Amino acid sequence: MNQKPSPVNQVINENLTFYLSICSGLFLFLLFFQPFPEDSFDSNNRLIFDLGTGAIVFFFLASIKISYLWYEQRTGSNADEQLIPVLLSNFAFLSLSSAALIFYLHFVGTVVITFFVVFKVGLIGLVLLIIVNLYDKITRIKHQNEMLVLEKKILQKQVEKYEEDILNKTIQFSSDNNSESLNLKIAEIALVKSSDNYVEIVFKEEDVFKKKVIRNTLKNIELQIKPYSNFIRSHRTSIVNIHYIDKLSRNFNQHWISIKGYQETVPVSRQYLLKLKETL
Repeated sequence: MNQKPSPVNQVINENLTFYLSICSGLFLFLLFFQPFPEDSFDSNNRLIFDLGTGAIVFFFLASIKISYLWYEQRTGSNADEQLIPVLLSNFAFLSLSSAALIFYLHFVGTVVITFFVVFKVGLIGLVLLIIVNLYDKITRIKHQNEMLVLEKKILQKQVEKYEEDILNKTIQFSSDNNSESLNLKIAEIALVKSSDNYVEIVFKEEDVFKKKVIRNTLKNIELQIKPYSNFIRSHRTSIVNIHYIDKLSRNFNQHWISIKGYQETVPVSRQYLLKLKETL
């Protein structure tokens, strides 16, 4: 059975390869540009000397930065929340690695330490620090985006489940004198139209559209279905289930709605046009 890696191991795995590539780049830079006098070495010894320089930088970079990342993982904080620990880790890397390189250059490379040599050591360390911090920033943004995408998927599933639960709810439409009633799931109701003192309910049953006329007013029906957001008023005579809307059409100053799989169209008045467009 595979064990889940600890947060510390995850931090090391994510950053160690990058730090190795940084130090490899430093090694190549020293090898080709030779910013420090290395006349006392032949080609092979110079190669080993430059490898040692990269190893020193890698040691301090890995130990200090990974220690901070481990601390960040354990405390649940990030660089944006704790500025002082970030500055301390950067200062520790810059000062310790620069001091170690100066000692290494002087005692191993027999390089005369001048102000210009110290300046170049500090500049190299600063450039490496900037690159590492940019990488950390990009990594954090990437992780934040991944978390946002994951949260979005979770929210979408919750919304879909909520909508499914809503669509499966049943509404009872009754006549004003309670002489007749009609029980329908919200998902089945496509359209409600008024006709004088009657309303015509268009619903879909087993993939077939059917109609039922009951004695009631559209205003009463609207109050009854108002809690459900998938119904929208399109005209003073019509209420539509937005899940059945195929498209919104226009001809000169007239607008109408086409219902999926239904031949009749539904008029749209200017009063409800803007809200309908926002919904669609």
